[in-house]
Order: sequence, then structure tokens, then C-alpha cells
Amino acid sequence: MPRETPLSSEAAISTAARDTGMSRPIFVVVLAAGEGTRMRSSRPKPLHHLCGRPMVLYVLDAVSHDDVRATVVVVGHGATWVEKALTERARADVHLTFVEQYEQLGTGHAVSVALPTIQDESGGADGDVLIVPGDTPLLRASTVGALLAQHRQSQAALTVLTAVVDDPSGYGRIIRDKDGSLARIIEERDATSSERAINEVNTSIMVVRKSLLGPALRRVDRQNAQNQFYLTDLIAVLHDTGHVTQAMLLDDPTEAQGVNDRLQLAEAEAVLRARINERWMKRGVTMWDPAHTYIDADVQLGPEVSLLPGCVLKGHCVIQRGAQLGPNANLTDVYVGENAKVAMVEATNAHVGADATVHSFVVMSPGAKVASSEVVAPFENRTR
Repeated sequence: MPRETPLSSEAAISTAARDTGMSRPIFVVVLAAGEGTRMRSSRPKPLHHLCGRPMVLYVLDAVSHDDVRATVVVVGHGATWVEKALTERARADVHLTFVEQYEQLGTGHAVSVALPTIQDESGGADGDVLIVPGDTPLLRASTVGALLAQHRQSQAALTVLTAVVDDPSGYGRIIRDKDGSLARIIEERDATSSERAINEVNTSIMVVRKSLLGPALRRVDRQNAQNQFYLTDLIAVLHDTGHVTQAMLLDDPTEAQGVNDRLQLAEAEAVLRARINERWMKRGVTMWDPAHTYIDADVQLGPEVSLLPGCVLKGHCVIQRGAQLGPNANLTDVYVGENAKVAMVEATNAHVGADATVHSFVVMSPGAKVASSEVVAPFENRTR
């Protein structure tokens, strides 16, 4: 990565550029190039599923704010696979651009690969660049909004999201000045024993003033234990040249939890399932046993739906008002009409009409239909 000794004057934030409004354009960079070797899978890490959706889609939802002008996804391992999956499944109102990081030279290098696209999308206008890893599916949109608001209101050059954790192992540590301001982030492999004792850690989620990002990245080198360009070195570069660098502490550290292996995947899925269940119960859905009710992210439930213990709703199920499911109903891409009753049934890509009853031990094959008010007896195999 080429280097430039001083931060260029054109990159300095002028008084006129210090826009205190909340409408500066945002350019999002999602880092999704990692191989994820600890997953032990040929599937690219960002595409591992949580509650029926690739984990990176949750990240895209979290960063979808009104002022976002463009979202650049940096891909690498399985680039074609990732691009195809996101093109097909991302929200229609999200403008995605993909750039490939051919060499895995660190997070700083990944962002530098995205910079030309950001420049093209900006049309020369300044703004803020929001950088997020593609493996943080628990991040909330409200947290991203708060991060952007604090960054703008304080007129910072860079704002990092941090968390205080009981076990900081594996994380970069937050190093502050005597006045409490953010001075730098030290990666664990490069930290001293006293620095490793710090329990405020980097989440790898940050906002940087666009006009400063490129010049600062050109001053980042590879003099570290991993011989990589660390994105976190931006803090020291900007801080040491007199710019305001700050941290916003997360209230809930689990939001920034990365997913690097199957254990962390299961832990993140448990959190997301609890959030999904809570959201539907607040909307009028009854769950007899929320801990044993599993609802994918794209399922739609009407008010007054009742879910008995053991229900598993996958894919794009649509359950209309007043329907009762379970116990132990296992449905994938199934439509259930108003006030229908579906007991211990296994069904895929099927249709159950309003006021119908499907008794336990029924298997519904793809394309099967139950007419409105029809009653399906136990042990019947409904194919069409």
C-alpha cells in the first residue's frame, strides 16, 4: 500500500466543512472478504445462516439509514457466491456495490480497496464512511444511528464503537490519553502485559470522515506481529496529527460479538431467536413456550396467532390472524389462513385455507393444498 508522509491539506477538515447537520452522506463499507477457516466449511463465513438468513444480511439491515448513499461490500473468499447471494436476497432499496480484495493483507487494506468506489459514488462530496465487519449479525440499527449521531455532533474525525467485556482475549485494546480521549488501539498480539489487562475493547465498527480516510490509510504500515495493514492504526494516525478521535461505549457488548466458529454461530442464533420471539409477542402473537418456539427472520405472523410448544417455522411462512399451530408443527414456506388449526404437522411449500383443520401426524408435500374449512384426518399424506 503506497504511503504518503503528511496528511494532505485538501484532506484537512476546514471550518466550512464542519457541517453540524445530520444530513451528510454516509458511505458504508462492509468487510466480508474473510475465509472463516474456523467454521470448517466451504461456505464463505458471511453466508452462514442465522434464523434462515445469511448473517451478513443482518449487518446490511443494521446499516441501512436514510443518509446512506452507497454500500460497498468487500468480498474475497467465495466472492462470486457472496455477491450472488446478496444480490438475490438484500432489500431492494439497498444500493450494493461489490469490490474484491484479491490479497488478504488486513482490514486497512480491505478498506483501501473500497476507497475508489466510495470516491466514485460520492461525486467529490465529503461525508462519513461507516465501516462494519460482515460477521456482526447482532448489531442493531439503533446503535448504528447513535454512533453516527455522536460522531457528527462532536465533529470527530473518527469514532469507534467499543465495549467493556469480562474476557478481552483476542480483541484489540482501547488506549486512552490522560484526559480520557481515544489515543490508539493496540492488537492483542502487539500488546504489553499491562495493555492486555485492559477490558475495554475494539468492536471493529467505526465512522471516519471521508476526506481524511484515504490520506490516513496511506500512512498505515505493516510493522506488527501479523504483517498486515491494521484499520485500527487509523486512530493513532489521526490522533497524532491533531484530529478528534473518540469512542462510543456500547451498553450491550453482545451486539458487537463476532461470529468466527460454529459455537459463536449458535450463540448468536439464540440471541436473534429471542429477539424475534419478543417482537412477535409484542405484536399480539401468543407463544405457550417461547424458549421452544423457533421462528425464522422472514416469517410473517398475524395478530392473535397462537403457537403451542415446539413449533418450528422456517423460510417464508405466512400465518394469518387467529391461526393455531402445534404442538410441534414443523412448517417451511407454508401459508396458513385465518383461524386455521394445524397440529403436529410437517409441511413444505404448502397452503392451508382459512378455518381448515389439519390434525396431527399429517405430512404435506410441496404444492399440497387444504381448502378453506376442510378437515384433514390424522396420518393422511396430503400431496396435492
